[in-house]
Amino acid sequence: MSTPYDFDLFVIGGGSGGVRAARMAAQTGARVGLAEAAELGGTCVNVGCIPKKLYSYAAGYAESFEEAAGYGWQLPGEPVFDWSHLKSQRAKEISRLNGIYASLLKNSGVTLVTGWAQLADAHTVEVDGKRYTARHLLVATGGTPFVPDIPGREHIVTSDAMFDLDPFPRRLLVVGGGYIACEFASIFNGLDAQVTLLHRRAHLLTGFDDDVRQFLANEMGKAGVDVRLNCEVASVTRTADGLVATLARGQQIEADTVLFATGRVPNTQGLGLEAAGVALDERGAIAVDAHYRSSMPSIYAVGDVSTRVQLTPVALAEAMVVVDELFGKGKRRLDYEFIPTAVFTHPNIGTCGYGELDARAKFGQVTVFSSEFKSLRHTLSGRSERTFMKLVVDTKSDRVVGLHMVGADAGEVVQGFAVAMRAGATKAMFDSTVGIHPTAAEEFVTMREPMPG
Repeated sequence: MSTPYDFDLFVIGGGSGGVRAARMAAQTGARVGLAEAAELGGTCVNVGCIPKKLYSYAAGYAESFEEAAGYGWQLPGEPVFDWSHLKSQRAKEISRLNGIYASLLKNSGVTLVTGWAQLADAHTVEVDGKRYTARHLLVATGGTPFVPDIPGREHIVTSDAMFDLDPFPRRLLVVGGGYIACEFASIFNGLDAQVTLLHRRAHLLTGFDDDVRQFLANEMGKAGVDVRLNCEVASVTRTADGLVATLARGQQIEADTVLFATGRVPNTQGLGLEAAGVALDERGAIAVDAHYRSSMPSIYAVGDVSTRVQLTPVALAEAMVVVDELFGKGKRRLDYEFIPTAVFTHPNIGTCGYGELDARAKFGQVTVFSSEFKSLRHTLSGRSERTFMKLVVDTKSDRVVGLHMVGADAGEVVQGFAVAMRAGATKAMFDSTVGIHPTAAEEFVTMREPMPG
């Protein structure tokens, strides 16, 4: 049967969510097109999760070299770090991943269109002067770094530039207090830069459990990051010796690089959303309903451009819901409760569910269990790093509604517990589970004494 459209689905954006939607839709037999102006994989693959984790591993080796002597290893000399080599190796790996994404699309039968796409109307996309029509359109253009408009803004870099800095910044000023700011501060501190982390609020990592926020700030400080809270940058100027950031209270900080990691905003500029009748919400994101449909019924949006939860796995899950809605049985849903996440600071954070204050607000009475200790690894390593773990339990149902960890491999540990929490595990179930000894993870199933209050 003939159709008035070139495609059943046309996706704008070749990041994680867009590629997943295009590929899965094509596998149902739908005719799918996808437009991307940059490298495939989006922020996560190119300038986000993947390279950031690789650089976090690189920083971790410095810690391992330091710890080795406590275990009897005599290194022949001081380890030498080659920044150029790390950048080159990262670039090769990212290029490999770009190729994999291209192959996935090709093998699924998706038509890849290279160029900047704009909506012409509710069913039409224009890419470099050529128009494509589709029954359904999906916007998956992600987010972009936000930098405040302050004097000297032209001297500031965002997270996108951090992986290819030249030369390596011996003095790094990081402005911000979220995932990206804390992670880059930890990474470059581990790579032996002198790092100052400024945040305008009283605590890092807004939205995380308060104990986790305080514990991480202390551990980062012990590791050498100069953490300064309740501070704002008023201006940045270039001097013969680098950059000078002047704070709102008048103090000055010298640096080779100034990174502003002050949040990300939906990448909606230049997409022709207004022409297509797509409404934005108060945050500037595409407003969508429970099925990820915008104000224009033929146009959908997933991922950071619609900003429900800014995490790559969430964008992937949302994409699967849209594909099922359009080409499946329409029964798939995404539950945003108990989504686990990790922050790849040193030490790592892993968390799932509610922080203590949020849990009290939602459930009323909660019982809290926590533990802080030096891990077995550091009994001989000579390092003072400590581990923190916390459980928040809904007292009435005994269900574990918050699980938090700051320590080595926290993300790996919490992923498994997240399955139990999704299944409704109670504290009694945790207590009846046999721990793996000796591990840090076993602490989650051996906590017995609740915190007072």
